[in-house]
This record gives sequence, structure tokens and C-alpha cells, in this order.
Amino acid sequence: MATRTDAPTRREQILKEAARLFAERGFHGVGVDEIGAAVGISGPGLYRHFAGKDAMLAELLVGISGSLLTGAERRLAEADGVPPEEVLDSLIEGHIDFALDDRPLITLHDRELDRLRDSDRKLVRRLQRRYVELWVGVVRALYPDLAEPTARSAVHSVFGLLNSTPHLGRPGALPGRAVTAGLLHRMARGAFEAAAR
Repeated sequence: MATRTDAPTRREQILKEAARLFAERGFHGVGVDEIGAAVGISGPGLYRHFAGKDAMLAELLVGISGSLLTGAERRLAEADGVPPEEVLDSLIEGHIDFALDDRPLITLHDRELDRLRDSDRKLVRRLQRRYVELWVGVVRALYPDLAEPTARSAVHSVFGLLNSTPHLGRPGALPGRAVTAGLLHRMARGAFEAAAR
């Protein structure tokens, strides 16, 4: 399995450029030839890796939902016996990494989810529901008096806050990754504390 330090595969390069182009110009505003040019291959050469743009979109959106869930499950497994506050901090940190490092995917999800085939869209929603429920369990472990529906609403609200990163301006316009991550983390924790009051 590839790690963040491994050189990206051709398939990963294609997906990264497709996400960027789709986020910038919309799914229908980007041709296969443009995606190919962005990674240095011909448009038809992309078909050795993907059946078409629809397959790229599905892999991007299903993939990120699955990746977030897998990452959260791993963090929970590693946190056995750790206080709930630290577990929640770990979940927040993982989601912030996604929100800062994969901003085009957030834009793509917001704009293009309805373009997926029904089966792929349902899979994305199932993965997302499981991800939310992991968070709800951790939030309620930290704030046991918080009713389940309120905890779930708070989790969705925090996701909205963290997933606002595409609207924060160009990456170079942000105050720096560490400062932005710290701000988002404090705001997320503050939102949960406010919900628990």
C-alpha cells in the first residue's frame, strides 16, 4: 500500500489532476484530453487507467469517503484506553488534514455528487453515515449528557466548519498550514463544547 512519502502512481496522478480540474471548472467543463495533458499523456491514454471521466469522479468521491472512514477507524483502534478528549482531538486532526490537503475534493463533492451513478452515490452516503456515527460515539463518550441527535447535529456542524477550507482563499493566502490547522482545531473543539452546554 502506498504511503504519503511514496511517489504517486500514474493512476494517483491522474486522479489528483482530475480533482483539481473538475473543482476549478466543473465536471462538464473538463475534457479527457485536458486531464491527460496535465499528467503528460494523451487523452486516449487515460483509458488504460479509467473507463472515462465518470469512473474518475466515482473513484474520487467514493475513495475519499472510504479513506476518511478507514482513517477514523484506525485512529479509534490505536486509541484503545485513551481518554475520549484525546480521541476526539485525533479525529479532528485527521479531518483537518483532509480539509487542508484535499480541498479540491471538498469542492468536487459539493458540486458533483449528484452526477454519480445511483449505486456509487448510495455507497458514498453509507460510508459517510458510518464516519459520522464513529464521531458521534466519541463525542458522546466525552460529553455523556449530550443527546444523540444533538451530538449528530454537532458533528455535522463541525464537518461544515472544517470543510469550509475551499472558501478560505487561495492556499498561499492562508496564514500557514500549522496556524490554519490550529485555528480549525480550536473552533471545532469550541463547537462541541458549546453543544454540550
